[in-house]
Amino acid sequence: MSKLLENVEDQQADEDQEVAQSEAPLMEHLVELRQRLIYSLAAIAVLFIVCFFFASQIFNILLGPFERAVGNVEDVELIYTAPQEFFFTQLKVALFSAIFLAFPVIAIQIYRFIAPGLYKRERRAFLPFILATPVLFVMGASLVYFGVMPLAMKFFISLEQTGSGQASIQMVTRVSEYLSLTMTLLLAFGFCFQLPVVLVLLATADLITSDNLKSWRKYAIVGILTLAAFLTPPEPMTQLGLAVPVFLLYELSILAVRLVERSRRPIDPEADSSN
Repeated sequence: MSKLLENVEDQQADEDQEVAQSEAPLMEHLVELRQRLIYSLAAIAVLFIVCFFFASQIFNILLGPFERAVGNVEDVELIYTAPQEFFFTQLKVALFSAIFLAFPVIAIQIYRFIAPGLYKRERRAFLPFILATPVLFVMGASLVYFGVMPLAMKFFISLEQTGSGQASIQMVTRVSEYLSLTMTLLLAFGFCFQLPVVLVLLATADLITSDNLKSWRKYAIVGILTLAAFLTPPEPMTQLGLAVPVFLLYELSILAVRLVERSRRPIDPEADSSN
């Protein structure tokens, strides 16, 4: 009986040790994740405070497309209809700017969190995606700022009704609504321009191939047009301004995925045996 109890106790001790060993890595990962989140949030908080002091200047920069659409800075007129509206708009501008400026810090923290679980070759392959993400986002945002947004504002201004013998209907924009429209377009174009990064990552993980992307091309066109109609104002030039570049990026992704597939061919054992 005593031996039976000893065996049960030893078995229980072994199980407790196994549980402790399995829990230790999980706790380490959670501690590491918390640390990376703290660093990212701290960077956003510091940049938020800095950007808040320059919120008016940043908002004036965002007014650039409106000014180009009107043609004269003095003709740009925005209003706010609640005492706190412009203050909260400045808070949103500061937060948006802080997140945008803190992206390099956030990307580094993401990389440092996942890097220990990757092989050296995988870490080298992952770095280009970290670098390409902000570049593509800036490209999409630049397209909005210099091309799409001025066209959209010209379209909205053209809807004004002036002249004798009819009611005067003029566009008087609220600061919060203009910021909402601008940020929506900037984020929409910025995230849509991440399409090559997403598709190449999926190809690297052997989830898709270039042949898949070719066969899905007609569905991609419908999806891109639908997405453009949903994310942009109901104006054809703005919708095409998003749909055409994203479709070109889709075609570019096919070439990039094909390069990924070619880079793997020498590693294929069947290919080596055939040689």
